Amino acid sequence: MEVLQLDASGRPQAWIAPRDAAVLYASDAVAWTLGRPCRVLRGGIQRRTGLQSRIELHPIVAVHGAVPSRAWRQTPALSNPKLFGRDRQVCAYCGRQFALDALTREHITPVSRGGLDSWMNCVTACRACNGRKGNRLPDEVRMSLLYLPYVPSLHEDMILRGRRILADQMEFLLASVPRTSRLRC
Repeated sequence: MEVLQLDASGRPQAWIAPRDAAVLYASDAVAWTLGRPCRVLRGGIQRRTGLQSRIELHPIVAVHGAVPSRAWRQTPALSNPKLFGRDRQVCAYCGRQFALDALTREHITPVSRGGLDSWMNCVTACRACNGRKGNRLPDEVRMSLLYLPYVPSLHEDMILRGRRILADQMEFLLASVPRTSRLRC
């Protein structure tokens, strides 16, 4: 389980380990939290009180004084796992869903013909369709895209990073994901 760290305005910054979240709590850096406590960390026995220290971690933590995230202004990094997640593991040409190991990153305009390795030029394709298209444009081989590429938002990118996301975290992230996003399917 990881904790979703936000800046004080509520923009996602990072997925952090429970240990790092505990440091934020202990140093009074937490501005606010969301969700029910999902983990309790226990420490040592306090000499004065004889009580064991304890920190209840929430799944979402906003941090005081954090530098506002600039990630929301930037294009998320493109990777095959995130691309396949964005496209729901569905081939853009034949429309069938495949296991991850049967998928490839397909450049709509091939790199060899000036195409960029970018979210807007890449889709998910099965090996057979990618091989059939080769280094040609879809029109040249009478293939058409069944869906269009798009650049994921910061909230979508946080979902696509492949973490095990708790229900409270997913609800928070999906609240800012466009209704038309494939991640809502």
